[in-house]
Amino acid sequence: MYAVVETGGKQYRVTEGDTLFVEKLDVTEGDQVVLDRVLLVSKDGEVKVGTPYVEGAKVVAQAVKQGKGKKIIVFKYRAKKNYRKKRGHRQPYTKLEIKAIQA
Repeated sequence: MYAVVETGGKQYRVTEGDTLFVEKLDVTEGDQVVLDRVLLVSKDGEVKVGTPYVEGAKVVAQAVKQGKGKKIIVFKYRAKKNYRKKRGHRQPYTKLEIKAIQA
């Protein structure tokens, strides 16, 4: 059994027991998170596709960790104009563990 859920403007294919990194959610570590934007559910070979979401379907997850990703360097440069900007960025994330898929 698997589902496709939408969160943070992205879509993820999840099964029970999966861990995934999503855009930062406003929850504390250990809290339960209900993802109700379920786009597709596959159970016993039967596939349900929502328009746009599957009615009554939800995915229950637990917030394991809040963190920041690896640092990336953003460097802007214009040739021959003495223009340089160097910035660093660390994207915040929430690590989720999928507990149940209810459909």
